[in-house]
Amino acid sequence: MANKSKELNREIENRIEMEIVLDAYDESERAMGWYYYLQDNLTMPFKAECIQLVSTSPLKVGEIIEVVAMDSEESCGHDIFVKIKWKRKKRFAYH
Repeated sequence: MANKSKELNREIENRIEMEIVLDAYDESERAMGWYYYLQDNLTMPFKAECIQLVSTSPLKVGEIIEVVAMDSEESCGHDIFVKIKWKRKKRFAYH
């Protein structure tokens, strides 16, 4: 079973290297690679669960929210931000 897990991890790492950050030379380019990959491959809206407290987010661990869109390219130069529906309002939060 451990070998299957290692194989899956290698597949995931290879996919990241070959599809997402292939031509990235620095952290900013890696962030943009992730941004475009997620923008092209996520189907919105979708439900998500907060799994970690973040000082800039009002969400609590275990809280379920609806992700409605990616934030702008300019906002995602170092982290990926998304637009969410939270308590019946649209807000920004980490994804």
